Amino acid sequence: MKKTIVITGASSGIGKSIAMLFAAKGWNVAATMRNPSKTSDFDSISSIKKYSLDVTSESSISEAFNAIMNDFSSIDVVVNNAGYGATGIFEKSTDEQVRRQFDTNVFGLMNVTREALRYFRNAKNGTIINITSMGGLITFPFYSVYHGTKWAVEGFSESLAFELRHLNIKVKCVEPGAIKTDFYDRSMDLFKNPSITDYDRYEEVVFKNTQQAGKDAPGPEVVAQTVYKAATDNSNKLRYPVGGLSPILLMLRKLLPLSWFTKIVASQVEKGFK
Repeated sequence: MKKTIVITGASSGIGKSIAMLFAAKGWNVAATMRNPSKTSDFDSISSIKKYSLDVTSESSISEAFNAIMNDFSSIDVVVNNAGYGATGIFEKSTDEQVRRQFDTNVFGLMNVTREALRYFRNAKNGTIINITSMGGLITFPFYSVYHGTKWAVEGFSESLAFELRHLNIKVKCVEPGAIKTDFYDRSMDLFKNPSITDYDRYEEVVFKNTQQAGKDAPGPEVVAQTVYKAATDNSNKLRYPVGGLSPILLMLRKLLPLSWFTKIVASQVEKGFK
């Protein structure tokens, strides 16, 4: 019997790559997104079906899962990939931007997880894979609000794994480093406030350096490969760092005193600032 994977935020980037890989591996793929009519990328692939799902709407989540179950009869893996990136100088952020960031990256993920668990409990089986970030365990300037969401998801996932283990439900965190997607371009919501000028030079330098990291990064396919490994290795391993410098930086963060690690980060992201 073919297995079924549900992916949120599957219209582009990492989500799209995950959908394509799992379809190629013979899985049924439920590719969910806010506006399925805006993409035709999956239309020629019979094993991929598109569903409308907005992670910030509980009714939308419930309706999508009901439709997926009607089509495929079972769900084996749920990938919480949908995300929103608001970045920049924190003081320039608005309450609306901060709330949107948490509504999508944290509360939306929790809502999808809660819905998935209804099915996984009955089956006494299932895997939840949360696309977090190396930024869920380490930090960089310019990403304070984004880090807040990813650190929240890391803690949530680690605790949830305890609760679900006796039900044979696995929780995994795939932790990408810099990945070449539209996160660094179209999808980025940059905090702006022209009345605050004290950060201007620092902001210019850090933005340039972080953008370069995105340009030099590997593509989303490397994340899809790691998601496939997490979904199929039948282990209780929690964390899967992938891409760019993620594995190296996460290891250094464990081994080095924070003061040393902070200097390493600053030497790269603040390069050129005086």
